[in-house]
Amino acid sequence: MNSLRSLLLLTLGICLAPFSAQAAGLWLYEQATPDMGTAAAGRVALSSDASTASVNPAGMARLDRSQLLAGFQMLYVDTKFDTDFAEFEGDDGDNAGGWVPAASFSYVHKMSDELSLGVSLGSFFGLGLDYGKSWAGRYYVQEAEFLTVGVNPGVGYRLNDHWSVGAGFSVVNSSLSQKTAIRNLGPNQADGQLKLEDDDWGYGYNLGILYEHDDRSRVGLTYRSEIEFKYKDTAKLRGLQAPLSGIANIIGLTGSKLDLKMNLPQAVMFSVYHEMTEKLALMGNIGWQEWSSFGESAISLASTSTTDLTLDRNFDDTWHFALGLQYQINDPWLVSVGIAYDESPVSDGNRTPDMPLDRQWRYATGLQYDLSEDMTIGCAYELLDAGDAEISQNRGALAGAIVGDYSANYIHFFNVNLIKRF
Repeated sequence: MNSLRSLLLLTLGICLAPFSAQAAGLWLYEQATPDMGTAAAGRVALSSDASTASVNPAGMARLDRSQLLAGFQMLYVDTKFDTDFAEFEGDDGDNAGGWVPAASFSYVHKMSDELSLGVSLGSFFGLGLDYGKSWAGRYYVQEAEFLTVGVNPGVGYRLNDHWSVGAGFSVVNSSLSQKTAIRNLGPNQADGQLKLEDDDWGYGYNLGILYEHDDRSRVGLTYRSEIEFKYKDTAKLRGLQAPLSGIANIIGLTGSKLDLKMNLPQAVMFSVYHEMTEKLALMGNIGWQEWSSFGESAISLASTSTTDLTLDRNFDDTWHFALGLQYQINDPWLVSVGIAYDESPVSDGNRTPDMPLDRQWRYATGLQYDLSEDMTIGCAYELLDAGDAEISQNRGALAGAIVGDYSANYIHFFNVNLIKRF
């Protein structure tokens, strides 16, 4: 029975291991801010609006006065799986994505020429997928949703004409929900279902440095710490039939307390900004994210006895690169374009349907218009191409084999933003 209990717990782990926005390993640079128009290129060096409170607190010291930035965006997730082989009958799950609204707010208050205080509210991590109850990989996942929203107060201080430093503190609420079908072992039996749902608060910090060579050139460097979440829930098993229901009762699975720990990865980003002419500016990023930590999940199942295991999805740390341009058409109009690339955090052999993410290419453009010296409005569009995301998994009798790839694996981002200066 202990071996069977461990097998079922491993199945739980596979089903419930952390699911991130965009299905694994996807970090949301898109925060309804103007720099979405450059695919976030130059993000931690731009320091041109209040969104710097979130991405590089040192940049707040560069702003000439207090600012408020509000942004709203819509995301359309287009994720369609093509099944090459499935051990159990089912459909392709249709489009597992859909429309998702999001918003962000940032405010920077100038205390003096040297000191600035700021706060930002929004999310840089989260999303969800819904394949439905009848798709061929339902024993891996049916629905998965991981949402985060956080507040990040911070301080920026100008040391001299060239150097500024900053620090912030993050308070993040996360909500995890996942549903997975359970295959009853008897003939012609309908599926059961396992569900986990919980939320938790996590805490972290971010640090930033900004170096301004002159009025036309600057570089920025930021570090964002790891944030840990702990989820606790009763294992919600529904529709189990004999003999599986009897086995679950005997080994104490029914009504067991399930604990799951996961980490948002720490990250480093370096950005440059340089005005090549009075109208044209070039910017870029190099970043690193520790997805190997996110791929390891500590799981504990407690009833009459406790079983612990660490599920390792064999994630790899990733590198991020971005390049962007801004062109001042005339005094009120600024146009942006950008392209970015992020490595895949998981290889084809380790990828699972709840995390259908490959390498990511981002293509973006945006437009800003100065209504006055005190107010700017803008909009931006970005296409995220998340690759074919080939999947080849076999989890034995309980989940079966699933082989295929994604004919569509895209996210479309649309945002509008408003900057008010005081």
